[in-house]
Amino acid sequence: MPGTNLTREEAQQRARLLSVDSYEIGLDLSGAQQGGTFRSVTTVRFDVAEAGADTFIDLVAPAVHEVVLNGDALDAGAVFENSRIALSGLLAGRNELRVVADCAYTNSGEGLHRFVDPVDEQAYLYTQFEVPDARRVFASFEQPDLKGTFEFTVTAPEGWTVISNSPTPEPKDNIWSFAPTPRISTYITALIVGPYHSVHSSWEGEGRSVPLAVYCRPSLAEFLDSDAIFEVTRQGFDWFQEKFDYAYPFEKYDQLFVPEFNAGAMENAGAVTIRDQYVFRSKVTDAAYETRAETILHELAHMWFGDLVTMEWWNDLWLNESFATYTSIACQADAAGSKWPQSWTTFANSMKTWAYRQDQLPSTHPIMAEINDLDDVLVNFDGITYAKGASVLKQLVAYVGKDEFFAGVQAYFKAHAFGNTRLSDLLGALERTSGRDLKAWSKAWLETAGINILRPEIETDASGVVTSFTVLQEAPALPAGAKGESTLRPHRIAIGCYDLKDGKLVRTSRIELDVAGERTEVPFPKDTRRPAVILLNDDDLSYAKVRLDAESLRVVTEHLGDFAESLPRALSWASAWDMTRDGELAARDYLDLVLSGVAKESDIGVVQSLHRQVKLALDLYADPVWRERGLTRWTDAALEQLRAAAPGSDHQLAWARTFAATARTDAQLDLLDGLLNGTETVEGLAVDTEMRWALLQRLASTGRADEKAIAAELERDKTSAGEQHATSARASRPTAAAKAEAWASVIDSDKLPNAVQEAVIGGFVQIDQRELLAPYTAKYFAAVKAVWDSRSYEMAQQIATGLYPALQVSQETLDATDAWLASAEPSAALRRLVTESRAGVERALRAQRADAAAGGTAGADKG
Repeated sequence: MPGTNLTREEAQQRARLLSVDSYEIGLDLSGAQQGGTFRSVTTVRFDVAEAGADTFIDLVAPAVHEVVLNGDALDAGAVFENSRIALSGLLAGRNELRVVADCAYTNSGEGLHRFVDPVDEQAYLYTQFEVPDARRVFASFEQPDLKGTFEFTVTAPEGWTVISNSPTPEPKDNIWSFAPTPRISTYITALIVGPYHSVHSSWEGEGRSVPLAVYCRPSLAEFLDSDAIFEVTRQGFDWFQEKFDYAYPFEKYDQLFVPEFNAGAMENAGAVTIRDQYVFRSKVTDAAYETRAETILHELAHMWFGDLVTMEWWNDLWLNESFATYTSIACQADAAGSKWPQSWTTFANSMKTWAYRQDQLPSTHPIMAEINDLDDVLVNFDGITYAKGASVLKQLVAYVGKDEFFAGVQAYFKAHAFGNTRLSDLLGALERTSGRDLKAWSKAWLETAGINILRPEIETDASGVVTSFTVLQEAPALPAGAKGESTLRPHRIAIGCYDLKDGKLVRTSRIELDVAGERTEVPFPKDTRRPAVILLNDDDLSYAKVRLDAESLRVVTEHLGDFAESLPRALSWASAWDMTRDGELAARDYLDLVLSGVAKESDIGVVQSLHRQVKLALDLYADPVWRERGLTRWTDAALEQLRAAAPGSDHQLAWARTFAATARTDAQLDLLDGLLNGTETVEGLAVDTEMRWALLQRLASTGRADEKAIAAELERDKTSAGEQHATSARASRPTAAAKAEAWASVIDSDKLPNAVQEAVIGGFVQIDQRELLAPYTAKYFAAVKAVWDSRSYEMAQQIATGLYPALQVSQETLDATDAWLASAEPSAALRRLVTESRAGVERALRAQRADAAAGGTAGADKG
């Protein structure tokens, strides 16, 4: 992290001392086309509780020219050091501080990011300030509970557009003067600057019109489906206004698709930035549109939860993100006209799988994590903060009731508008509306780490009538190195009973109850025969790993694809995948299960998840001696499904991409080559820009496409996306020279933009090139600490996680990691990332042993 690492204690001291009134920020971006630095002038007005006290303001800048406090010029060189301007003993009750500095454009997606589009050679800028990067652009008290108003004045090149949190004014002499914002935190202020293309509309509701706009680069304008984006946005406005009962708190709502964005999107107040990969240049499946819609709704929910009412400190980051995730999924499921009423299926299949994985790592932590400083929060944008937190909120809604939940949320917004809160403020509101005491619930769910396992214990008589039914709850020990103790929790769950009817597994009855402790008796109806399948946590109300009893497992194994509804199918698929990761189900048996049911799976999002999971199981969890046979079987099946899929369908596209990623025989690679050059066709399959790159990527990584072929494809697609694909393809070539060149471009230089560095790493790491990559294990451990200490957080994290030798699944890799951890003295954040990567190798090693055992002898092919 550039600059000083702000601690929670420092933030609390500063919050007790200061009350911020307003910022006036002038930025001269007239030289943005050339890059380098820009002039930043900040005037901030604030009150101090103790005149004469000491404090500081944050700024990351190559040079500070003026620091003027209450009219007195300070020695800038003396008071500015390592991202802080000291204000010692000079403060009055009311203060005005003016800071003039030169700040720097970045290429890392942090601060003010600058990108030059190769299509029009124009520069495009946007800010990304969460967590501590507003200080890269203007002097600020960089913490969420020191809110103020922000008035931006920006000088920009002729013909450019400037967008910020306030409505966009008419420029005068290329100067854009924005009205002050409401009181907001520094990290959700924003500027997006450049010759962007825009489309405008509005949302009409409750006697008010809110201007809407979407922006992208002109080179993407032909692909911008603004009508679809506006449709989802309006559905969100309608649903959130009703559920939150609080008027949208800002004057307009812009959504800006920006290049080289590190995250999915960012909730800047009234000016949301979104990665421009969501402007689809080529055909994608409906799952991609569903994911984009969830992102749009997630950020819109933040306008209330996060922007209107903001966490006091980053330990409540989880609540910020979990609330936005939960409500975005609920909106997709319930909003009138939504195209994705099955969104809880997607949530169970993807988000919760992410949460379960994160919760079994050595870095697992309580949902309400202890955030001592900025380093802590930067690595905490994880599966627990987003996915486990949202799962637990869903459990909370089931526990208190949906109407009572939203009534509490409405009271919370009204009580704390434009202020800062703690978790206790929300729980207090929910206690008042629901009548539930949430203190014990909070302690069990939010203040402890780890995951529970629920198992059914069922007994029947000779005629098959259920005589007893108990839910068993386990709290497995936390992973080695994790803090805290495992905990049994209260769960509100549904139990679904399913029987085969006309070849379909149909739910015939449902029981909803509270589960607590090790054993919970289920009030199963007397004299009732056991159903074919008993599914715990049906409707996915709670957060727990679920196991099937022997009879249910037998039926599900034979009929997993036959569930009439998508959610129980997704829950069963997720349970099988979880068992595979835990070594309870062999990778080869998971492959059998998927091949037996995937053709019947109608939900394209689930199908694509299964594709990813099978590939991961074969690459990392399969016995290495048997792996090639498994991959061959999977690739053959992918080609068969590709040819059998309906022409032009989402399933055809998904199978085409899966086949392209794993083709291995000469005949299969010839087919890829033929599809690329047009001598082969598959009816209905569009070999468009992105598909061409997918084909070429595999051909390059297998040595079938050389630099000439890559250059020719780049000539067809002379865009930034094309440049990134070409970079990845070059790094993927199976030669020592290609690997050395790729490694040097990332490790020996810090000049690559974030998106290009990510492309190099993605191409460098190829599953089929383990032997070629083996020497880089030692090189990684020799370089990673210096990289971490010298690069920005986003750039260093890409390297620390992306280049870790995760493919070298061996005890030697574990030993090398342990030796480095013992000797390198890494920062807590870097230690966490490397430890998480180590845990992946350790899990893969266990799963490979389980798969070998399932084969009877090492390498034996079962069945």
